[in-house]
Amino acid sequence: MATMVLTVIGDDRSGLVDALATVVDEHGGNWTTSQMAQLAGKFAGIVMVTVPDQNLVAFSASLEPLEAQGLLDITIEQADPAPQAAGPKLVLELLGQDQPGIIAEVSGALADRNVSIIDLATETREAPMAGGTLFEARAVLQAPAETDLEGLKDAVEALAVELMIDITLSPDQG
Repeated sequence: MATMVLTVIGDDRSGLVDALATVVDEHGGNWTTSQMAQLAGKFAGIVMVTVPDQNLVAFSASLEPLEAQGLLDITIEQADPAPQAAGPKLVLELLGQDQPGIIAEVSGALADRNVSIIDLATETREAPMAGGTLFEARAVLQAPAETDLEGLKDAVEALAVELMIDITLSPDQG
C-alpha cells in the first residue's frame, strides 16, 4: 500500500468531500486522516490516504478531472508512513490580544529548540467585554527526546511576558 498526502483547495460548495472520497473508494483506497475547513469562501484540507500500489497511477489520474472541473486544486505527495522516534508530546495553548507576529514568535522559539508542531489550530474572536479581538491557538508539539523541558517552558513563559499573552505548555494527555 502506498501512503499519499493530498492537499486540496477550491471554492466552497457542497459535494467536494464526496467527490474526493469517491475517487479514493473507486481505487480501493482508504481515507485515514484529514483536516478540512471552510476559510473565507474557500474549502481547504489535507488528507492522508492509502492506495494499493497497483492502483496508484490510476488513482492519481482520476484526481485530474476534479481539477479540470474546477472543483479542487489538488497536490499529491507520497509519504513515508513509518513513525519517527521522538521525545514527549506537549500541548501549547495561547490566548491574548490579537497582534501581528504571534505565530512567528512562538514557532521561532519552538524551531530554535527543534520542537515540531504536529497540529495547530488558531482563531480570532471578539473579546467579550473588553472590546478588541482575541487570538487563540492550540498546538500539539513533538519534542526531541533530549529536549530540556524546563528550558522550553522558560522560553515560552518569556514569550508570554514579551507579547503580553497567556501561554500554557503541558504534557499531551491524548
